[in-house]
Amino acid sequence: MSQPSFNQNPAKQASVKPEAAAGNASSKTVPMDAAFNSEYPSIDHLRLRAQQRMPRFAFEYLEGGCFSEINLRRNTEEIRDVRLRPRYLSDYPGANLRTELFGQSYAAPFGVSPIGLQGLMWPRATEILARAATQHELPFILSTVGTASIETVAEITGGKAWFQLYHPAETELRDKLLDRAQAAGFPVLVILADTPTFAYRPKEIRNGLSIPPRMSLRNVLQMLRCPTWCLGQLSAGSPEFKTMKPYIPPGLSMKHLGLFMNKTFSGRLTADKIQAIRDRWPGKLVVKGVVTPEDAELALRLGVDGLIVSNHGGRQLDAGPSTIHSLAELRDEFGHRTTLMLDSGVRSGPDVACALASGAKFVFLGRSFMYGVGALGHSGGDHTMIMLKRQLLQVMEQIGCAQIADLPQHRMKPGSAC
Repeated sequence: MSQPSFNQNPAKQASVKPEAAAGNASSKTVPMDAAFNSEYPSIDHLRLRAQQRMPRFAFEYLEGGCFSEINLRRNTEEIRDVRLRPRYLSDYPGANLRTELFGQSYAAPFGVSPIGLQGLMWPRATEILARAATQHELPFILSTVGTASIETVAEITGGKAWFQLYHPAETELRDKLLDRAQAAGFPVLVILADTPTFAYRPKEIRNGLSIPPRMSLRNVLQMLRCPTWCLGQLSAGSPEFKTMKPYIPPGLSMKHLGLFMNKTFSGRLTADKIQAIRDRWPGKLVVKGVVTPEDAELALRLGVDGLIVSNHGGRQLDAGPSTIHSLAELRDEFGHRTTLMLDSGVRSGPDVACALASGAKFVFLGRSFMYGVGALGHSGGDHTMIMLKRQLLQVMEQIGCAQIADLPQHRMKPGSAC
């Protein structure tokens, strides 16, 4: 980075509150927060460190996609095909990252995607990221199959988290989950659309993390090579689907637990299911996984408040479009009619900027934050959020963009010359 303050040792600089990193002034007046670790200045650095500290099966569960992982790679590659136009000679007041979404002001235009089995990948990862997101004034989305309960995350976030619903097969269970999310004060419900079937993920199958799961001797040996991870798991206890725990019969073996979860969730989202939830849920309602105009039109007709353009991180359909491609297809027709957000493939502040310049109002990241936690444990969420804010701020200042809403004005059209 060109600014000297970024290259200095953060421990020697004054500590600032997380929101200050998203402040209204130029980056030259914004010191790095002391939680930033200069040994890991990028998601790539965090990824490599996380790979060293996590058992292989856990790391591959985090990182893997479906089939040949083509769409997983395409997501990031095509985001990085976007080009931004800098304006160097105009008057410039400085950049402001603060963004309003569904009536709530956030310190930056990105948040934490819902991730299942976070506690398997790193002990108490759900709680670590929920706490960091709250401190940094960013939204945190809890998955139905996360490893902390609705009530625990509500306590950590002051009821400001969002809840992502895997649609249950039974209406009674759906209503119980919705009632708990509402009682917790969660303002936004996210319904998952892009997992109508269990994916074919070769790495998970080989590692025994398919349904039903198994734990092989090879996996045990991998755990023993990661003492910090093992000690953390001993302290935290075995990862469990904490939100689902009240509904799981006691004493199930791993095999039967997998079969129970398989039977419990129906997968495919339909118009009737969305309408029933819309009629029951009083807060904002978002559908995650919409990538076509036909699905977007149907969702809006049913009263949905926003759409997260996502392909589940490239974990479901290898032959599908990248998220940035799908966003471009939806942007012109639906960008002014609803809140379009993007998830999948985002790995840096410049990626966030390119997604926002391409029509997203907000961006969510999953693997990137988990790499941070895997690399740095309890400080990983803080570090990664500080780093992404700082990277995004630098991009905005470099191109002369003052407000997040102005980023589309800096997007170069394909084939144009700057």
